[in-house]
This record gives sequence, structure tokens and C-alpha cells, in this order.
Amino acid sequence: MAMYVTHRIEAPDSVTSTSHIAWHPLHPLLAVASVSTASGGCVDIYLEQGEHGSDAHVERSFQVTSLSWHPSRPILAAGWETGEVVILNKQDKEHHAVPPHHNTTITVLNWSTNGTRLVSGDRHGILVVWRMDQRGRVRGPSLLKQDCGKSLCHCVFRPPSPGEDFVQLAKAAVSGDEKALDMFNWRKAGAGAPLKMGLQEGLSFFIALADGSVHYVNEKGKTKHVLSTDSLVQKLLYVEEREVLVVITENLQLSLHAVTPEGEAEELMKVKLSGKTGHSADIILIDHSLIVTALGETVIRFWDLDGGENYVLSPDVQFGFEGGECINCVSYCSAKGLLAAGTNKGRIAMWRKAAGSDQSTRVSEGKKWKLQAPTELEGSVTQIKWGSQRNLAVNTTSSVVILSEQAMLSHFHQQVAIVQVSPSLFNVTSFSRGTTHSLRVDMNVNGIFATEDAVVFWNRKQVTVFECAGDTFKSAGCFPCDSPVLSVHGENLYTVEPYQVQVRTWQGTVKQLLVFSEAEGNPCLLDVCGNYLAVGTDLSHFKIFDLSHREAKVHCSSKNFSELFPGLGGIASVKCNANGNKVSILVSKADGNIDSKICFYDVEMDKVTLFDFKAEQGNGREKLSSGQGIDKSVVEYPELRNHIPACHFWDQSESRLFVCEAILETGLEPPEQKKNQTESTMGVWILSFFSTEEHGFLLQDSFPLPSSYQVLLGIEVPHYYFAKKLGEAEKGQAESGSAEISQMVVRRPMRDFVGLGDCDKATRDAMLNFSFYLTAGDMNEAFKSIRLIKSEAVWENMARMCVKTQSLDVAKICLGNMGHARGAKALREAEQEPEQEARVAVLAIQLGMLEDAERLYKNCKRYDLLNKFFQASNQWQKAIETAEAHDRVHLRTTYYSYAKYLEATGEQSLALTHYEKSDTHRFEIPRMLSEDLQALESYVNKMKDKNLWKWWAQYLESQSEMESALKYYALAQDYFSLVRVHCFQGNIQKAAEIANETGNWAASYHLARQYESQDEIKQAVHFYTRAQAFNNAIRLCKEHNLDDQLMNLALLSSPEDMIEAACYYEEKGEQMDRAVMLYHKAGHFSKALELAFGTQQFGALQLIAEDLDEKSDPAVLARCSDFFIEHAQYEKAMELLLTAKKYHEALQLCLKQNLTITEEMAEKMTVSKDSKDLSEESRRELLEQIANCCMRQGNYHLATKKYTQAGNKLKAMRALLKSGDTEKIVFFAGVSRQREIYVMAANYLQSLDWRKDPEIMKNIISFYTKGRALDLLAGFYDACAQVEIDEYQNYEKAQGALTEAYKCLSKAKTRSPLEQESKLAHLQSKLTLIKRFIHARRVYCEDSKEAVRQCELLLAEQDYDTIIRHGDILGFLVEHYAQVEEFHMAYQYLVEMQKRIPVTNLSYYVTQQTLEAIHRGTGIPVSQTLLPQPVLHSSMENKEMEEEVADEVEEP
Repeated sequence: MAMYVTHRIEAPDSVTSTSHIAWHPLHPLLAVASVSTASGGCVDIYLEQGEHGSDAHVERSFQVTSLSWHPSRPILAAGWETGEVVILNKQDKEHHAVPPHHNTTITVLNWSTNGTRLVSGDRHGILVVWRMDQRGRVRGPSLLKQDCGKSLCHCVFRPPSPGEDFVQLAKAAVSGDEKALDMFNWRKAGAGAPLKMGLQEGLSFFIALADGSVHYVNEKGKTKHVLSTDSLVQKLLYVEEREVLVVITENLQLSLHAVTPEGEAEELMKVKLSGKTGHSADIILIDHSLIVTALGETVIRFWDLDGGENYVLSPDVQFGFEGGECINCVSYCSAKGLLAAGTNKGRIAMWRKAAGSDQSTRVSEGKKWKLQAPTELEGSVTQIKWGSQRNLAVNTTSSVVILSEQAMLSHFHQQVAIVQVSPSLFNVTSFSRGTTHSLRVDMNVNGIFATEDAVVFWNRKQVTVFECAGDTFKSAGCFPCDSPVLSVHGENLYTVEPYQVQVRTWQGTVKQLLVFSEAEGNPCLLDVCGNYLAVGTDLSHFKIFDLSHREAKVHCSSKNFSELFPGLGGIASVKCNANGNKVSILVSKADGNIDSKICFYDVEMDKVTLFDFKAEQGNGREKLSSGQGIDKSVVEYPELRNHIPACHFWDQSESRLFVCEAILETGLEPPEQKKNQTESTMGVWILSFFSTEEHGFLLQDSFPLPSSYQVLLGIEVPHYYFAKKLGEAEKGQAESGSAEISQMVVRRPMRDFVGLGDCDKATRDAMLNFSFYLTAGDMNEAFKSIRLIKSEAVWENMARMCVKTQSLDVAKICLGNMGHARGAKALREAEQEPEQEARVAVLAIQLGMLEDAERLYKNCKRYDLLNKFFQASNQWQKAIETAEAHDRVHLRTTYYSYAKYLEATGEQSLALTHYEKSDTHRFEIPRMLSEDLQALESYVNKMKDKNLWKWWAQYLESQSEMESALKYYALAQDYFSLVRVHCFQGNIQKAAEIANETGNWAASYHLARQYESQDEIKQAVHFYTRAQAFNNAIRLCKEHNLDDQLMNLALLSSPEDMIEAACYYEEKGEQMDRAVMLYHKAGHFSKALELAFGTQQFGALQLIAEDLDEKSDPAVLARCSDFFIEHAQYEKAMELLLTAKKYHEALQLCLKQNLTITEEMAEKMTVSKDSKDLSEESRRELLEQIANCCMRQGNYHLATKKYTQAGNKLKAMRALLKSGDTEKIVFFAGVSRQREIYVMAANYLQSLDWRKDPEIMKNIISFYTKGRALDLLAGFYDACAQVEIDEYQNYEKAQGALTEAYKCLSKAKTRSPLEQESKLAHLQSKLTLIKRFIHARRVYCEDSKEAVRQCELLLAEQDYDTIIRHGDILGFLVEHYAQVEEFHMAYQYLVEMQKRIPVTNLSYYVTQQTLEAIHRGTGIPVSQTLLPQPVLHSSMENKEMEEEVADEVEEP
């Protein structure tokens, strides 16, 4: 907790009172305007602790009326009552006078936003604007001088419109800011946001006059009137973020105006503020939207501009304020969130803004502002101002005081605790004596130290010692000393000076010097624990002294921290334990902050260990030498990852016990933690450890610092000691067992000592050993430690500790020793719960540890058990919240249980609401209100619930209030009850109307019974029919021979009623068709058919046959089919045969009557493979018969399908070939993968026009290859060669095809090798002739004579024309001789060509130009025989090639 130290300003002796104070907005400079007896008035500038600034004093024979600081420079403008304006330059120690333009009191004095303009105004209405330089001097004449006619009272500058501040931007660019440089760079500026061009300084302002008018002066000096008020303006505010002007008048009229860029003001809101008028008001604006006013009342008033809400704050008498104390002035520090107010009794009241309460989160004023401890001054406070360095300047009627914040001092040692309450008041508590004292000292205290015999204060100037004498303290010594630290042991004081520690008496006499070398450094840290003194130096050395003797002796020689822990930094704090064998050190980083590590040094073993809060899981310890590290890491608690140690202590008597306080590192507070914790204890944890050589460093306990505690003071078994927040009640005192000794100090039992109180030393030692061994995991030693203890409190405490450690086996023993039978039974029953935490929670409940039980249930997410727990502990609101958020399956049950609880406590209205939420109100509320019928009737009418109406109507009926009952039955739409009541009253006609209108079955049935009892049979049958009670209607029809209605009712009724009606008709022997129909509709086909055959009802037979299926009796199906065959209805008979699964008979019927088998019929005749009706062989035979029938009928696709299903793929392929579906043939051949099918498919494809479709040719080759029919493939290649010659004269491709044919034939395995040899020889002959002709054509260009000779030799061959056409050779020769102009030879070959090819077209082999050239060369006219004839492309023109596809292919 912080408190405020007062610094009175060093004012000149001549000053009698102060009129104005003003802090500089940036620098720690306070300007004070005073009334002087020597002259008239003066202005002084003071530093933050009240020191008078050099050359910062101005005196005049008249008083100061206005003060205004430059916004950034230490330059002050002061206005005087004569109209003079003086500028004080604190930095340059200069004074400048502004040229005189005023001759009366200065009422307005303001700097512009950047300090380049100064506005001054006086009581006569003269307004002047000056241009100022950087040293505060006037530059040139005034920019504006205007007479406004009325006294000026307020001025407020309008900040510049949003845009970049070029001066600041330029500074940033010069300092190397890349973003700023890019904004000035025109090449890069286009890539980001454009540079906004706005006014670089707010030069326009608003000015308020004494007549209540407000004027606007723009940057060019033009003035215009913007608004008027009905009285003098008391405060003028401009809210930059919202661009609105706030005007508050003397009669507290507040108006809000939106300001346009041109300065026009449009009124947004006008409201009258609460408070008394006629008193000088102090009005401020905080958080851009909250108006705070101090009007000399007992309260501060708030008005929220956003929400239009208002509230008040007042000082609390419990904090030391007086009743009726009035508040004169207010000031707000946004950095601290502190609102300070000065009262007429000289007290400073402060309210701290609650964490997380902003304008977006509406909270009550009691929660939003937290009252702090007051500071008391002399006189009445007239002015109060916060400074830039968070110092508070207070102007009272007697003096000006500066309040500086200082951390609260506290110390604990030897069962004595001392806590600073105020700057001069200290609270001293002796726990051993049970006494509390208040001690006041007349000095500014910087440090305190308490022992059981004395309390010591020091402040770097002097040391004061107070000795405890019974119930009082008396001064035992006071001496000057500049030591920054001090420790006490017995009657010795230990102070420091360069390179030595002084051992002094209480009076200051030096008894001994503990010397340090220059290498060790200056002592700067002292700590006493037990009989040992630990000393730390500024060069990171530490040394331990033994104080148990008359003179201090070195116990541990000087150790260099930098060598023991290299690279860690300096020593921030050093402490030793009670035996002097362990040292703990907090580390100071280079930036002055505390590191997250705690260093430990074992003096006896010369070992060091490091503990780091930020270490990852499993790395919480780090052994820097061969020593035992930390076995349990604090990183098991994720919430401690961002913490650092703040202070640390060893127990004064127990050397194993170490405790530290960990706080959140600055800037690492999680948002949820900020929200959930109070500000002063946010994220603060207390951690205790056991440290031994055998087990290392063990975490014994950890808990967050309770919100009512301020700071940890120390530990001494069995308690922790804390400084308490002033004015706050301790939270959870009953649960934790904390014992409050005084207002400022509390002690909290250690976890293992809760409930033991001040136990004796043997019990204390036993419990401490038990806790140690339990922490170390040694259960045997733990039980040995406490086995002799008989106290139930000890065992209960152990059981409580088992909740923390979740040791249920130990808990059972503890409950047994406690005699807690109920708890043992509950724990045994809880073993069925699967979660460990849920079982431990049951133990916590039995021990009354309700908070722990709640936490455990939440950890294991057993919200159902948590809900039950809340209900059992009467925490109904939490139970409902849990059910709504996590346990919705029990939500209605929770509402019901809460309603029962409320009913039992007499809160019927709330119970009613929760019965409704549980959806049990229809029963429970009538039961609850059964004694108050009027309330019950009102509730029923209000709810408009049909069930409640019905219940109320039944109640009224029971009370014979029939008319009212009918009304509520009608509202409930309970038509049965309406009809019942009307029938009871004898109004059967009305009942009939209701039954007919609504069609309600129950109502109709009841009414039918009434009509039947009255022998009105037709009406009874009618209403039985509407009630769907057809059996009753049929009964009446049969009894009264209503045969026509009987048929209709039977058809509407159940099969049983239909059969009963059919029997009725059959017995009567009339209307047999109705009997047949009813038997049929009832599903009694055999009986229906029997009657139909017997009475020859063919139409009925057809209808019955349509409903027969495979589930019907086969005999019935066979009989029906025979009937249809006899009457030539073969298709119907066919369907019945198939339904009866008589497939062969159906097939024979198809063949006999030539019925076309459709695909549907074929599928019905197809038996599945899994069927047990036919064997596999019979099934295949049936399928082949179906396929044969389809083949005869020409349905080849269906035949293919059935053959395939029968497994006969060859027949399937033959059927497919007959269909001529090339695509399916190719597909079927591909999926069948049989040689014969491949060959059949290839043979079929050869019958197509494969010459024009390359895909067909590709499939032919593929199928012959897959079918291994190489001889057929060779024949196909031979045919391809002939096509190339006949169609395209392409002998080269023909040669390639013949080559492939030769290869295939040579590989083929034929039945006749001689025939194969003959075919190969024939192919070889063809190849030879083609090669010779190709060769002749190729060498023609090089050796034409050789080419001609080869062609003539070919003509002489006997069988050449079987492969090479005559026309091609003769045409070649004709062209040659015509080209060499031997036209006679050419003509001879032409004639030869005509002889060998009589009907050919010569132009096909010889060009028309060549023919004409030959006839011209020989002079022979063109004869008719040589005229062009129709084009013939092949030597086989007169032969018609017919190819038949073999039906079967025999294997070679």
C-alpha cells in the first residue's frame, strides 16, 4: 500500500496566503501565485519536493490573477490585476514583459496547443493574441486586438483537426524512423496511407463573455458569435475526441454542442445539473465523457455525457472523515486512476477507479470508485492539482503542500511486526505479548526494523531507537547516520559505510568494524536471521557473520556472486537461514528490474542451485554444481509462469523453511487475471519451500495473496505474517483460520497448522516434520512423526491437508482417528466416482472446506455433483448458474428443488416462478395454492394454460358449479368433458352440436353411448362412426339389419370386423359379392377365391389376383393361373406363374402361346444364385432356355444377358454378334477375356468398313493378338497391304503390312505345316516383287535406265500381277518415255496397257497431259478407245468380295 509524504513549499517569509497554483503539463514544476505582505503579490516556481527554484521569483505591488504554463517548455505566463503580463523562462532564467495592451485585471491567459500563440483578455473585454518565440518572448505586434465589450471569463483552444503533426513527424524521420521517412518519400508514399494534411497547430479558440455568450475566433482572427446562455459561464470545455463543446453556467445549466469545422455550434443536449448554486465550483472532465463537480457540498457529483447517468461519491466516516465535511475542489490523475478531493477540514479524500470499470462497462458507483485512506493537512483545502510526475499539490488556507507517493514501510522479526499507517504514525504489534501500540515519530522515515526489545527508524540522516518498556515505547537513542540500510541483533545495530559494516550500540557508539576489501565492494544489503548476519555488496559479493558471540565472527567467507552464478547480473537482496548454512539471493537485471530466478547457496557443501519461475516443464531447476536440484518445480502451476520474486524470507527458527512472494512481471498480466483480481493483489502468490541437502528444494504450499492483505512480512512456524490493507475486512477468516491481531497486521496459519492454534512446541515440530516428509513423498516417516499425537485437531488438520495433497488413503486414517464416522462412510461411498478430484471433494465437504470442494468439482468438470453440492449448501443461485451453463440435463430438476426450498421458506412468489421454469407448475402450483382459492383462480386465469383450465374446471365440477366448469372446459378445449357435462344436464342436443363441430372421438363415443341407451340407433351409429368405434357401429347395424351402412362401416374398420361382416353376408346368402370383397380386403384370399369360384364372380377374381404376391399360398396362385389360362388371359396367368415361382411352366406358356418375353418377365424368371429353390445346374439350364427363347424372338441383347448369367459366354457372344451392336461387342470381348470370343469379335469387325475407321482396325489387331489367331492376323495384314495398293498406290505401307503378315504367319501354329509353308512362300514372293518395284521407283532419279530395266523385267514375270498392278508398271514406263520424248516407245507401252487392262481409265495411271503429249509427238489422233472411262480403283473391280464371319472358330 502506498502513502503520501508531505513536502511543504519553501515559500518566502513575506508570503501570507496563496491565490493560485499550477503544475507544468510535462515537467515537475509547480507555479504558485501568492499574496505578499512586503509587496502586493508574487509568483514562485517550486520543484517536486517543495524546493524553491533558483531565479524563479517575480514580485509586484499588486496581485496575480492568472497563471498559464507553456504546453511543452518551462515557460510561465502570469497575469496581474493591473493588466500586466509577465513571462518567466525557468530554463533560461529570464523574465519578459508583454507589451501593455491591458489596463485592468487579466481574466483570460492561455497558450495555444503548440505554444506559438498567447491569448490574453481582461475585465473590460479587450482580447489580444500574441505571437511567441521559443524563449517566451513576443515576436512583432499583436496578431489580434479586439474589444468584445464585456468582461472575458474563459478561453479554450480548439486542437488541430486530425492530421499528421509535421514537426513531430520530421523529428521522427531525423531520428531514423523508417515509417516517418517513407511518409516523406514521394516514391514510397503511395504504397501506404496518404499523408493527411491538416492544421499543424490549433490556432482557433472559443472565448466566453460575462453576459453568457460564447464566441469563436478562427486561425485568421475572425470572430463570430456561436451560442448564448442565460447566465455567466462557469466552465468551458472542449472534448477533442468527440468534437463537442461543453458549457456549464453559474446556475449549473449544462449544454453540449457539436462543433463543425467552420466553428458553428449545434446544440445536442441541455440539462440542469444537481447541486447548490452560489458557491465557487470546481469542474473537471475525465475519460472524455465524465463531468465531475465539487460545489462545496458533502458529495462529489458525476454526470456521464454518454449515458446521461448521474451519481455521487461521498467520504466515509469509517475512514476518518467527519460528518458534514464539505468538498471544495477535485483533480484526477489518469495515469493512476485516482480522483483526489480537498475538504474544508483539511483532508484529502482519494478514490481509485476499479480495475476493468470503463465507460463501456456500466457498474454502480460503489464498485467503480474505491475510497482510499485520507491524508490530513492543516486548514481548509481551496485548490488541488495533480502534476505530471504524479505528485499532488494542495493549496490550503495556511500553506501549499506537495504530496509525494511513498511505499508503505513494514517489518517483522522475533514475533514483532511494525507497519507504517501514515507518514509519521506506525502500528507496532507484539504477537508474543499480544499487544498493539501506535508509535508516532517526528521525522521522515525511510526504513524501519523491529525486534522484541526495540524499534529502530532511520532516514539516511539520523537513526532513532525506541525501547519497549512494558506497554509503552521510550526513546533509547538518537544519533546522526547516513547509512541507507540497518539491521538489529540483540542490543547491537549494524550500519554500513564505505567498505565496512559498523557494529553500534543503541546510542550510536561503534563497537566493532566488519571490514570489506575494495574487491569485495561497499556493503549495501543487510539481513539478520537467528544469530547470523548476511551482508551483500555493490560488487555482487556476499559474506555471513556469526553473531552468537560477544563479537561478530565470519561464518562464511566472502563469495563472488558473479563467479557462483555467471551471467546473471547483480544482487538485489540477500538472506540467510536460521542456521547460517543456506543463502537465498534475488537477482537484479541490467535494467534494474528483478530477475525471475532465485539463487541458493549451500555454505557447508559449497553448492549452488538455481530456481526459475519461467523455466519450462521439467526444467524448473538447474544445478550449476554437483548438488541436489529442485525436485518440485513451481512451473507445475501454469499461473506462475509470468511471475517474478518480490521478497523472500527464511523462518526465524526453522532452517528448512523458505517463503517468497511472487508478483506478475510488468506488462505480462493476463486480461482475465486483471478482471478477476483486485488491483493491489493482482497476480500475487505466496510460495513456501523446504530446503534440505537430502531432498533438495521442495514446494510445500502455494496460494494467492488474499485481497484483504497488502504484503508478506515474514514467516515463523506455524504462521505467515501479512500487512493488512487499511479499512478492509479480512475475507475468508472463518475458513482459513486467520487470526487478526491488530488493524494493520494479520497472521495466517500455515496449511498444515490450520485449526491447531498456538500449539505446543512438540506438536508444532511433529506437524512440521509430517508436512516435510509428506511433501517429500515419504509416507512412512510422515506417520512416524505424528503417531504419538492424540489431538483430534491435529488429525483434522491432517485430513484438511489431505484435501490439498489429494491423499485419500491418508485421509481415511485421519477420519478414523477423528472418530468421524459420517465422513468415513461418505468417503467410502465416493470411491465409485471415476475422478480423483470428485472423491477428494467429498472429503472436503465432510471437513467443511466448501471452497475447496467447489474448486475440485470444477477442475474435474463434474458439474452434476457441483450442482448437488450448491443445492445442499443452500447456494441456490450458484446451483442455477451451474445448471444453466454446464449441467442442463438437471436444469429443470434444479429449478424444482429451488422452488420446493422457496415454498418451505414461505417465498411463494419466487417458488411459483421456479415451478414454472421446472415445468411442474400444472401440478405443484395448484397444490401450493390449494388453501387460497382466490389466488389460485387468479393464477389460472393469468396463465391461460389449457391443462390448468381443465384442472380448475374439474375442481369446479366436483363442487357442482357446472356452468363455471363448462366455461373453463370450453377454454381448455376439453370437448369430451363438455359433452359429458351437457349429457349429464340432459342437454343432449347441445352435446351433439359440439361433437359434430369438433369431431372429438371421445366426445362422439360418449354421445353415441347416450343415443344407444335411448334406442336412437341411427344417431348412435353416426357418432360411433365419428368416434372411429366401427365395431360398435357394425354391431348395431347387424342387430338392426342396416346392411347398406354395414358394408361401408366394415370397409372402414379393421380386418377382423371385415371378416365378421363378410360372415354375416355369407350366412344370409345374399349379396355374396360384398362377402367376397370384404374377405379380399381383410386379406383372407383363400376364402375370397373360394366364394368367387363358387359364385362365378370373374371380376372379383381379377381384383383378387392383382393383390396376390409371392407370400400368397402357391395352391391359390396355381388355381388362379389355371383359371386365367382357361379364359385365354395368358399374360395374367404368366404373372401368377412367376409369382408362384413356377418358372418352367411360365416358360412353356410363353413358347406355346408365343408370348414375347420382356426384360421384366425375364428378370422375374431369373433365379438368384443364393436361392434354394433350384440347384445351380437347373438354374443355368433355365437361364439358357430363357435365352434360347429370346434368340427365337430376336431379342438378342436380352439373350446375351441371360447366356452370360448362365455362364455360356460363347453363345452370349453369338447372340451379341447377331444384334450387330459393335460397341457392345467390343466391350463384351474385352471383359470376357476368352480366345474364341476375341476371334469372333475380330472376325465380325473385319466385316465392317475398317478401312475408314482406325479404331476398328486397332481392335481387330488387338483381338486377333489376344486370341492368339496369328494366321488370321496375317490374313488381315495381307488384306491391309492390298488396300494400300488398290486405294492409295502406297507400296511402301503395303510392304510394311506384308512384313507384319509374314511375321505373324511364321509364328502361327497351324494344323498343316505344308499349307503354312506355301502361304509363307507366297508372302515372300509378294514381298520380293514389291521390293523390286519400290527399288525401281527409288533409283529412277539417279539411274533411270536401271529403273526402266527393272520394270521391264517385272513385266516379264509370270505372277507379278497378283500383287503389283499392270497399270502401275506400264504407267511408270509411259511417263518415263514421254519425259525423255521417246513418244513412240511411250505409245507402244500405252497400247500394251490398253490391251492388258481393257476397260481401265488410262488417266488413273497416266496424266492427261502426258497422253496429249504422246499423241502430239507421234501425230496419232486420240482414238475413242483412249478416251477417259469411268474411274476404277482396283484390279479386282469385277469381283465382289464377300466375307462371312465364322460362327465357330476351331482351335489350330
